[in-house]
Amino acid sequence: MGIATDIILLVVTAFFCGLVMQRLHQPLILGYIIAGVILGPHTGGLTVTEVHDIELLAEIGVGLLLFALGLEFSHKDLKPVKWIALIGTPLQIGLTLALGFGIGQLMGWDVKASIWFGSLISLSSTMVILKTLMNQGWLGTLSSKVMIGMLIVQDLAVVPMLIVLPLLNDPATGMHQLGSAAIKATFFLLAMFVLGIKLLPWLMRHIAKLGSRELFLLAIVAIGLGIGYATYLVGLSFAFGAFIAGMVLNESDYGHQALSDIIPLRDVFGLLFFASVGMLLDPRFLLDHFGTILGLVLCISLGKGLIFSLLAWLFRYRNVIPIAVGLGLFQVGEFSFVLARIGLSTDSISTQLYNLVLTTAVLTMILTPLVSSQTSRLYDLKKRWFQKEPLETINIPQQGLHNHVVIAGSGRVGMQIATTLHRLSLPFVLIELDQRRIEQAKEAGYAVIYGDASQEIVLEAAATSQADLLVVTIPSIVVSQSIVARAQHSTPEIAVVARLSDPDFFEIFSEMNVTDLVYPELEAGLEMARQVLLTLHIPVTEIQRQTEALRQEYFVSNLSQSKPYQTLSQFRAAEQQFDLEWVSIGPQCGLKDRTIGGAEIRKKTGVSVVGVLRGETLEPNPGPQFRFQESDLVAIIGSSEARHRFHQTFVTPPPQPG
Repeated sequence: MGIATDIILLVVTAFFCGLVMQRLHQPLILGYIIAGVILGPHTGGLTVTEVHDIELLAEIGVGLLLFALGLEFSHKDLKPVKWIALIGTPLQIGLTLALGFGIGQLMGWDVKASIWFGSLISLSSTMVILKTLMNQGWLGTLSSKVMIGMLIVQDLAVVPMLIVLPLLNDPATGMHQLGSAAIKATFFLLAMFVLGIKLLPWLMRHIAKLGSRELFLLAIVAIGLGIGYATYLVGLSFAFGAFIAGMVLNESDYGHQALSDIIPLRDVFGLLFFASVGMLLDPRFLLDHFGTILGLVLCISLGKGLIFSLLAWLFRYRNVIPIAVGLGLFQVGEFSFVLARIGLSTDSISTQLYNLVLTTAVLTMILTPLVSSQTSRLYDLKKRWFQKEPLETINIPQQGLHNHVVIAGSGRVGMQIATTLHRLSLPFVLIELDQRRIEQAKEAGYAVIYGDASQEIVLEAAATSQADLLVVTIPSIVVSQSIVARAQHSTPEIAVVARLSDPDFFEIFSEMNVTDLVYPELEAGLEMARQVLLTLHIPVTEIQRQTEALRQEYFVSNLSQSKPYQTLSQFRAAEQQFDLEWVSIGPQCGLKDRTIGGAEIRKKTGVSVVGVLRGETLEPNPGPQFRFQESDLVAIIGSSEARHRFHQTFVTPPPQPG
């Protein structure tokens, strides 16, 4: 079966390796790389025969990942990091090249080999860091935007490197080719942004009208890979073109649908990429040169990490960002493989140096998820060592925080809670890592702390020990569990309301004595059920009875047994027993333009008016002087006989004389 057999072996082996990594609480990409090592040509046993073909398919995975990234990011997201991307990245490449040159000279290599080595290690892995950010839930934070901005410029820098490095002995020819590539690249980018912004949305709109999801998916893949290939033809990287295509398509109305459709395909081809990286690792070469490779890994990782952290700090990024950038971008990237092959084919580097770079790059990629996951711990240590360095806080009251609500996460859910508390003049503080959300909270005038809510120093800044309630809106079970555990460790008696992303995690929260859980999918389902029943003209009282019965069955039977929720459930049940009914005041209604007292509603019918909804304003328990208007929605309670008399007296129009 040829390559089909190879793909089957890779997928099955990657599945079992990924399962082991999941059990060990490690990133899945480590399992994919290990699967590549197991099936690689250097380990014996079951071996993939068409390694080169797998590498070609892996390039599609790189393109799809960058295409999906472009669908998630717009050019507005990259504006806050444009200076460090456009200026800081060339500085980083130059400094890393100097670092590599110095290492090469210490290793006894000639000048040309040292320059090649410095260039090879100056690039970081877009594929590895993006997958790592996704798994860790950091994608969308300011630190991730800094990394993505720098990675994009690095990918662009590959083009001049491919031209200049092989022509070090003929600079004039190299500059001519470089100028030609720059002109082509500029023309292509202008064409993409001018024509693409108008053409792609029009094209997607017409394809969507055809009503075929299969055709829609094919169109998405064709756009991402087709534009990537066009970019390759004009001298830029295939992955960069796919990223630009995603950014352009993101501006259309179909960006979110395109992203959701492309994710499964992206993950499958991404698996092939990481497996192909594992195939490059030769265990025997690693063992034979273990000391040299270990020294290179340490020097490159520490050197690049410090360079990235220093640049982030120089460009005035503070708090966790320099640490996150340094621990995220220290590895050697996949484009180094391409450069290394060219260096080997042009006799610019030796086979020994090629294998050293290859093995070092693979090891740094393997280490990336493990090292990057230590960001929060190192940030916590930094705060302990430098106690004078305060956390970034905004709009914190001068008198401090007391008897307040701590909201971990200021996404859509967190901001809705904050808005409600603000309207009720209840004190609260938000904890957030995403700089964009912090700016939104700042503009709204809310108290907010920049930091990771799972860190003790951040919870101390939020005065959790003085709080009445902790609300965790973050969907990640790992992060939520860490936040609750850390808060309960310092303040065991604190009440906690947490977001439940999956019912399977109920036992975890139950063991932690979480006060209440909210399952957003259940609430959305109940609201859709209400809309369906309203469209089918089911009485409002019956809709309320059915949806609340569903809620009570789900939560009280399966999930929350807390006293507050039981009280709320009992209140809703009592509301049903009162037979609350909403009545619309039409043009022929007998209550139009009359007051409650003047109409003598209770005296004549026996029902009570408990509320009136006028437009978007609810008037609870209106007094006798309240005057009804047309289109008002009136909430009445009473027995079925009383409500029948109410309809007969005020709502049903009198018969017209014949």
